[in-house]
Amino acid sequence: MNISEKILKLRKEKGLSQEAFAEKLGVSRQSVSKWESSGSLPDIDKIIAMSELFGVSTDYLLKDEAAETPQELVTETEEVPEEKENIAENEKITDDGSEAQSEPAPEMPKKSKRKLFKKIISVILIILIAVSAVLVPVYSDEIKDYWYELNGGKVEYPFVLVHGLGGWGEGSGINNVAQYWGGGAYDLKKNLEVEGYTVYTPSIGPVSSAWDRACELYAQLTGTTVDYGEAHSKEHNHERYGRTYTAPLVENWGEKINGGQKVKINLVGHSFGGATVRLLASLLEYGDEAEMKATGDETSPLFTGGKGDCIHSVTALCAPHNGSTLTEIINTLGSSVGISDTTDLLMSLCFGIAGISSPINGVYDFSLDQFGIGESDARGAIAALTAAGNDHAAYDLSPDGAAQLNKKIKTVEGIYYFSYAYSTTSESSILGNHLPAASTLPVLYPFALAMGAYTGTTEGGISIDKSWKENDGLVNVVSAQYPFGESHTVFPEDKKDIQTGIWYVAETRKGDHGTVIGLNAKNKPTLNFYTELFEMIENLK
Repeated sequence: MNISEKILKLRKEKGLSQEAFAEKLGVSRQSVSKWESSGSLPDIDKIIAMSELFGVSTDYLLKDEAAETPQELVTETEEVPEEKENIAENEKITDDGSEAQSEPAPEMPKKSKRKLFKKIISVILIILIAVSAVLVPVYSDEIKDYWYELNGGKVEYPFVLVHGLGGWGEGSGINNVAQYWGGGAYDLKKNLEVEGYTVYTPSIGPVSSAWDRACELYAQLTGTTVDYGEAHSKEHNHERYGRTYTAPLVENWGEKINGGQKVKINLVGHSFGGATVRLLASLLEYGDEAEMKATGDETSPLFTGGKGDCIHSVTALCAPHNGSTLTEIINTLGSSVGISDTTDLLMSLCFGIAGISSPINGVYDFSLDQFGIGESDARGAIAALTAAGNDHAAYDLSPDGAAQLNKKIKTVEGIYYFSYAYSTTSESSILGNHLPAASTLPVLYPFALAMGAYTGTTEGGISIDKSWKENDGLVNVVSAQYPFGESHTVFPEDKKDIQTGIWYVAETRKGDHGTVIGLNAKNKPTLNFYTELFEMIENLK
């Protein structure tokens, strides 16, 4: 048997599924499948881990069973008899006294050859270690680049752009008509690819909760079935499993390729997409105790932790880290902005930003399969969702809901974090309120006006003071800067000083909630923003 057959045999004897086996080794199920079908070979650290798991030697895994015959083994270990008739310099004298032809010296036995070979290798290794001690600190980058080149090239980390509330991405019918990333009239993804970047724009539930959206994003990235978690699904009375994605969005994500380089991704979330990518990163690293307790070995890899190093960076654009006061306004001042409840707000945002007045079958997908709701059952879908409890975007967007969500999310030490806030309002010296600029997107103008005047206290006791008034039309600037209680600072002058595990907050930019994705904005400045952001992130590798 070869190594592939042995792995398959030992796994089945252990009673492990491919997913359970992959989880124990910290790899994807696809990796196990490739090993067992001879599509690829595991790294040496995984072979060592398998030997410990199965209770076999690494030699057993690595060597084919018919690699050495018994005869070969005897030849290598037998003692070589002494030469009893050696004559000086191997010369012998004939009977008539003449000198015989010199005979060749006896061949060195295999065992002695191996010892000599090991000594030579040891000397070479000592020399290499000594040389490396001098050269590696000086030429580290050059050596690594050369090593990558020899092993298939340097691995680039793709950028995954995650839309916000009411948004969409690739795979959604509306994306064929208008691209969310680019503001409808401009294909930002395509232009970023022309600049040499690998970019993905997945489509996830536009009105679903941050938890459900994170689960959907993970399934697309890995090419698996959406698993919302047993504990979460029971708590919120919906199905545990959702759609199945037959191919991973990012090939080899989380695996080591090209000389041991791990394939990572850069997550960029706009608006509610910021909460989604933050939660995904946190779940990958820390897992979820409730889900592991509920399903044990059958727990989705998303909830078992230890995978935070699959992500290189998290960037939040106009993200409601601490919620939006717009949800409070709907409850107390809804009539002043023409919206009576949360359902109306979601409907206005979903279709207003898309430039349509009602859903179109096959064009706009609500992605609420877990609730048994059809993709275009518009107002009824959202009404049913918001009536079902707090497992939806509207709750997570409220200051109280965001505070609860933030209890589940922690920054990951090995990930870079960046945050960008926009402002479309300025303080009025007469009223003390914040008034929207004339350039504010018309659909956002009434929201910006109401948020610029609102103060109060939430049902959960959060004080909304005047510091919350400045906004981008949907999100308060103070909320978009960083999650309350998390370590944060401003960008350093030298970007090389940026560290992981801390939020870097950019200076607040002028514009409304749609400006950063190119909505009602010029194409060139929009593209420049992303190319500069991506270049900075790539230089941190």
